[in-house]
Amino acid sequence: MTATASVSVDPITVEVIGSSFASIAEEMGEALVKASYSTNIKERRDCSTALFDVEGQTLCQAEHIPMHLGSFIGIIPHILKRHSVADMKPGDVFIGNDAYEGGGTHLPDIVLAEPVFHEGVMIAWAVNTAHHSDFADRGHAHIYQEGLRIPPIRLYDGGVLMKDVQELILLNCQVPRERLSDLRAQMAANRLGVERLRALCDKYGRDTVLAAGKALQDYAERKMRAGIASIPDGVYRFSDSFDNPEIDEPLTFSVAITVKGEEMTLAFDSPPQMRAGFNMVYTALLSTVYYAVKTVADPTIPPNAGLARPLTVTATEGTVLNCVHPAAVNGRIAACQRVVDLIHGALAQAVPDRVIAACSGAVASATFAGEQPGSGELWVYLETIGGGSGARTNKDGLHGVHVHMTNTSNLPVEALELEYPLTLLRYELVDGSGGDGRQRGGMGLRRVYRAEAPCRLNVDNSRLTSRPWGLAGGGEGQGGSFVFSEGVVPFVKGDGALEKGQIVEIITPGAGGYGPPAERSAEARARDRAEQRQ
Repeated sequence: MTATASVSVDPITVEVIGSSFASIAEEMGEALVKASYSTNIKERRDCSTALFDVEGQTLCQAEHIPMHLGSFIGIIPHILKRHSVADMKPGDVFIGNDAYEGGGTHLPDIVLAEPVFHEGVMIAWAVNTAHHSDFADRGHAHIYQEGLRIPPIRLYDGGVLMKDVQELILLNCQVPRERLSDLRAQMAANRLGVERLRALCDKYGRDTVLAAGKALQDYAERKMRAGIASIPDGVYRFSDSFDNPEIDEPLTFSVAITVKGEEMTLAFDSPPQMRAGFNMVYTALLSTVYYAVKTVADPTIPPNAGLARPLTVTATEGTVLNCVHPAAVNGRIAACQRVVDLIHGALAQAVPDRVIAACSGAVASATFAGEQPGSGELWVYLETIGGGSGARTNKDGLHGVHVHMTNTSNLPVEALELEYPLTLLRYELVDGSGGDGRQRGGMGLRRVYRAEAPCRLNVDNSRLTSRPWGLAGGGEGQGGSFVFSEGVVPFVKGDGALEKGQIVEIITPGAGGYGPPAERSAEARARDRAEQRQ
């Protein structure tokens, strides 16, 4: 049995309940981080949490990683296609990750979704995803090379663990102990969300809470429409170059954004999908669009399904930005970053004071995998590395941060060296990598790793041949690069190996500047000189 909201709720109560939704989602996220086992989640916070209504419309997403919305908005519809709500019961938990049959965007992001019941009535979903850094040392010609595909199936049936399902999943993992511990942390996070939502219904009444959820979605729609209406009507076009270690020549991505009154249409153009891992499914494109448009239209819009209503997003099926089965998608976030650049570059023509210059435009990553010296135990470590953030009309960009669709943290040196046979020799900002301007772009990072045991390594980056653009006369940021020590066998499409003692240096792109360099204030120039002396 499901509930319907039919009561009227005053604005103050809507605001209070909306804040409660946000608080619940954030608390779920903290529980997931604190209970997890892998460094990728407990240290780098590569996870997200959210609440959905019964139909699968977003009520609230915690302020973690915008990219993960792509998995959230896809999985509930896929569950509802396979499973009847009438057959669901308290304690059911669904698991899924597949980009084509599971509502996901790439296989390492495993989603757990639990229906929430209040007094026997289904009222919502508690959902979370965590990036399981396990599917390493694989090819990316098509989805079948990239890991275990999980359609939305029950992991728990009425609170009872489906042990055979869990065993099937763990058998296909390289580091099953880590996976099991992280899955248990995801379970704990959802259970917390279930209890908090039930308590909220006990306090305000189920109908009031459900009605507030609908009102919040309508409010987000109104704010998005108002934000779009503040942008001058017109058609704004922008193209940008996309390079990646998996391809020999850069690709060109384009967008045409039409603003008409309170609505916006975004039409994307890209090459046909490729035998490479950076293709994007449609839900990945949607989550990127929602994030990028919100940052320009009105960053204060509540993160729920209502903000999507005034937006129309098109991209030809079978292309890089809207791929179809069996395209590989593991590194889809690299293309997502460029989609943000497209949207910001187009809208900068209409509202330049609301847009920052191009950020690093990349998700520089290194995935190491090998055997622990002595024990022979398999280990897998993924790290994504921050870069420069674009300058704003009135402020310099930030240095060495994750930008846009990835919002994780850089792993502390101590955590890295404690758990893996790796030594970090250098970890520093790349001086001068930010674009010059009235406001300077943020600087990229340099991280230099030495292998203390033989290991496989996959490196990924973008802006290796292009550079992050500046705005209003600002200069370009520097691009990224990989540098290997003497003796390292050349990598093929980002894949290779390090022997003990060999080194890889990863440099991430900086960001573009804003405004003519000649207009930079004397105070800012003095600060620049002081930073250089340090």
